[in-house]
Amino acid sequence: MVIAFMSLYLTKELHFTMAQAGLVMGAYGLGSIIGSYAGGWITDRKNVHVVLVGSLALSGLLLIPLLFITQFYAIAFIIFVYSLVADSFRPANSVAVARFSTDATRTRSFSLMRLAINLGFGIGPALGGITAVTIGFKWIFLIDACSSMLAALIIWRYLPKDELNPIEKEKTEPGIKNSSVFYDRSFLFFLALIVVYGTCFFQLFASVPIYFSRAFHYSEDVIGYLLALNGLIVVILEMPIIYNLEKRKNVYRFISFGCLSMVLAYLILWLGQPWLWLSVVYTLFITIAEILAMPFMMNYVFSKASAGNQGQYMAMYSVAYGVAHIAAPALGLKLADNFGFDALYLAAAAVSLVLALAFLLMFSYGFKKRKEEKEMIS
Repeated sequence: MVIAFMSLYLTKELHFTMAQAGLVMGAYGLGSIIGSYAGGWITDRKNVHVVLVGSLALSGLLLIPLLFITQFYAIAFIIFVYSLVADSFRPANSVAVARFSTDATRTRSFSLMRLAINLGFGIGPALGGITAVTIGFKWIFLIDACSSMLAALIIWRYLPKDELNPIEKEKTEPGIKNSSVFYDRSFLFFLALIVVYGTCFFQLFASVPIYFSRAFHYSEDVIGYLLALNGLIVVILEMPIIYNLEKRKNVYRFISFGCLSMVLAYLILWLGQPWLWLSVVYTLFITIAEILAMPFMMNYVFSKASAGNQGQYMAMYSVAYGVAHIAAPALGLKLADNFGFDALYLAAAAVSLVLALAFLLMFSYGFKKRKEEKEMIS
């Protein structure tokens, strides 16, 4: 809820420039990178339960100072520390979900996790928009802080601890390289594509709320409803779609279809028509882009990891999104400031098209290579 309205809060309430708002959101991304990697490192060495509870409780407390602080550098620093702590939750949470699932149910398990996240995201922006309009932006921070600490309490009380102890790493044979993520070149290429994907997708939070406010003159509650619609569509459609798609061969090609849906979404924004129904259609296409891509992305990441470095792989996946959290506002708002929002969304559509082709080639080659290896074995 905080991040969804942060750029709008900074520009409309505190009168920061779009460039300043982009730097604050960039600080969030930098904290996300460090926090994700640290969270993955700790997850491989400590009980996952401790990481989950500590991250939620501390991140909730860190939102309280935002009720009082209005200085640019102070806000940027707090947002950096907040995201550092909050995003250490991501790799630990993914590992916890994977531990409680099997190979056959892993994609659906990740999809169910995303359903829970998006159910909260469906409620959060709507509640945030109403809160901003009725009692002010700052109350968003207090509500979000309380919900984080409540979540920490629920996990501490009800999530089993014994199954979340660190797994002892398998010993590698002499002469064989360490199974570190940094030796996995195909995965590193995949991470680079994730950065580009995230930079385009996160315009949903970085620039689109400002665009809706300035170009279409939507009020905060309307913007909140549109963001909430994204989460609600995921809740309603993702599980049935994933259940049917995961039975197909080479399921990772659906990531490319998600990128193509993102092309259509940004072309709709590029049209610049302030019709609410068209903004709803944009939301539908950007949500389909998320539904088709993200669950299969997460499953691919976990399929590449071994028992002892699950946290590291999940951390690097989160780090890639952290880089995108920096790039999305920094590049997006800068481009919009210099050339206009229409140039930004046309560029996002073009990049998404190239991204669709890159994912398709990557996974088609991988699928063909695995097929050839099976034929040689047989």
